[in-house]
Amino acid sequence: MSLATLSYRIYPLGDAAITIEFGTAINAAINKEVVARFQQLLQNPFKGMIEIIPAYSTLTICYDIVKVRKEYPAGTSALENVKKIVEEKLQQTIPPVETVERLIKIPVCYEEEFALDIDELSAAKNISKEEIINIHTAKKYKVYMLGFLPGFAYMGEVDEQIKMPRKTQPTPTAAGSVGIAGVQTGIYPLASQGGWQIIGRTPLKLFNAGREEPALLRAGDTVQFYSISKEDFTKQESDSLF
Repeated sequence: MSLATLSYRIYPLGDAAITIEFGTAINAAINKEVVARFQQLLQNPFKGMIEIIPAYSTLTICYDIVKVRKEYPAGTSALENVKKIVEEKLQQTIPPVETVERLIKIPVCYEEEFALDIDELSAAKNISKEEIINIHTAKKYKVYMLGFLPGFAYMGEVDEQIKMPRKTQPTPTAAGSVGIAGVQTGIYPLASQGGWQIIGRTPLKLFNAGREEPALLRAGDTVQFYSISKEDFTKQESDSLF
């Protein structure tokens, strides 16, 4: 696989990071390339590289300016050196990323006390709450990236019938709340101010800092939601060990 067929641009992000942008859309093919280059750099980091952050269509690379200047030719800036290294890597052909695809099934209670915005969505789209639940649970969603809050998974894409814009003003949102924003769906791992349209809540703990792998979900996972009753929610919430 090579990125020669994909256009991209590289630009600085502050004094000690650069971003590679392959596009601005939510696109599974582009995201696959982002993940492939993420793995490439993880497996073959350059000296001075600190962290790599994948997103929908971008890859941000943080680096140590002092180490980069020490390791690479004098007379050029750390930014110029890192950009050159990255461009060389982007011209390399890499094999397809072989990953074990995980299907994570997430229980969600869509009852009124947890689905704070489902009535508004129902009215806006002129469909019943039952139809919204059926549509939301019918698809499998790809986890494109984590961000915003620790363990917050951005997933897509929802059916056009339940696509809704973000709220104009953020509101207090409980941990486990399942929401929709545009064509995305996601779960709040922690209580937070949030602008997504909330249609239910899961009893699962999406983030636990005490675990070896704190986040339940990771980029590349596939998620499918299924509906549970309030009684099941209460039981699973108390039984949840994650």
